[in-house]
Amino acid sequence: MTKQLEGKVAIVTGAASGMGKAITELFTSEGAKVIAADLNFEGVKAVTDSIGPVAYPVEVNVAKQADIDKMFATAKEQFDKVDIVVNNAGIMDNMAPLGNMDDATWERVMSINVNSVMMSTRAALKEFLPQKSGVILNTASMGGQHGGVAGAAYVASKHAVVGLTKNTAYMYEAEGIRCNAIAPGGINTNIGSSMKNVDKFGADRQAQGLKLMYKPGEASDIANTALFLVSDAAQYVNGAIVPVDGGMTAY
Repeated sequence: MTKQLEGKVAIVTGAASGMGKAITELFTSEGAKVIAADLNFEGVKAVTDSIGPVAYPVEVNVAKQADIDKMFATAKEQFDKVDIVVNNAGIMDNMAPLGNMDDATWERVMSINVNSVMMSTRAALKEFLPQKSGVILNTASMGGQHGGVAGAAYVASKHAVVGLTKNTAYMYEAEGIRCNAIAPGGINTNIGSSMKNVDKFGADRQAQGLKLMYKPGEASDIANTALFLVSDAAQYVNGAIVPVDGGMTAY
């Protein structure tokens, strides 16, 4: 059986652990060559070393344009082209509602969760428009469609990712470019390690909805959905925000 991503070159951000690691491992097993990007170079190199030469590590701060440019340049240098971009890197906020929000938290979350997606998508379009093909997949969140699952900064940032996804999908539909997003629910990853000085009021309010979650999902659940969305099997799926939350948001 032909591998689903045979001959494709993908960029995956946040690839050192969790969902990005699982996506990188699955994509390469399905025939893709992958540029695995992460700020944690030691961690992402361990991932690519375990995979082999079809995966190449790059140290990238996704909040910096120069690093985004380096990421795409490295993909061209190593594998000659780019077919797929997975904007997966992101951080949590500290659960603070807007009344307790400080500027530094807002700016950090927006920089990593939103600006990075904008800059990476813009760079991807420079590659995809001349070749009239390409797939962009963003990691949104159930927080991109619901209000109470995190603090104000995270929820606002993921709503922005949803908007960027839909706008890109519509604007470039006729150019052979697709753009979708996955909206994970509670997934067993280490994203909680990015939370500092947790706001008790916001955390208590957010916790009210956790009783709707039957059990947390795994990174592999996200990777399997990502594989479908970037593959030719999803060639008519564009502008979709796909929930992978075990039914938590079906209530």
